[in-house]
Amino acid sequence: MSDETLAALLKRIKACTACAAHLPLGPRPVLHVSLRARLLIASQAPGTKVHETGISFNDASGDRLRSWLNMDRSTFYDPEKVALVPMGFCYPGRLPQGGDRPPRRECAPLWREEVLAELPNIRLTLLVGAYAQDYVLGAGRVSDRVAHFRDYLPQFFPLPHPSWRTGAWERKNPWFGDEVLPALRKEVRLALEQPVTPI
Repeated sequence: MSDETLAALLKRIKACTACAAHLPLGPRPVLHVSLRARLLIASQAPGTKVHETGISFNDASGDRLRSWLNMDRSTFYDPEKVALVPMGFCYPGRLPQGGDRPPRRECAPLWREEVLAELPNIRLTLLVGAYAQDYVLGAGRVSDRVAHFRDYLPQFFPLPHPSWRTGAWERKNPWFGDEVLPALRKEVRLALEQPVTPI
């Protein structure tokens, strides 16, 4: 692994058209990675604003997630610290009843392991939302996994998806702000403080 091999992999990903026939806005893979990143945020798939800008979490859900992490934008978007790797790299479209479609099933099996193999310094992975959690941990309830986040440390930290709908969930579950967020911020800080392993 090297910066050159990662750059070559990203070039292949950016050229991917495996799901093109199913993507209403066409392929535009969005991810942010570096060999030196220590925190991995595994999320769902880009929304329309992310598709337009090519910047992960460049929307209201990103604002909520950064608030949970108590992290400014400069740190969040520093690939030397934080890798942003969704389960689907391209915007999947809208469901008939509203909301975004799930990440395309082809994407994670096609690319995920190859990307993770190029990220040797990851100390903590945030599993944001059901799709990332189900892929990594198997089927389960997001609320249960978030409530029992300590069961997944030190490798993983499950979180709900930070959509606008989560605001009501947070108000119904004050333990999230009281217990989970302080622990999340501590684990993230510890991960980012870890030294980078020479490659």
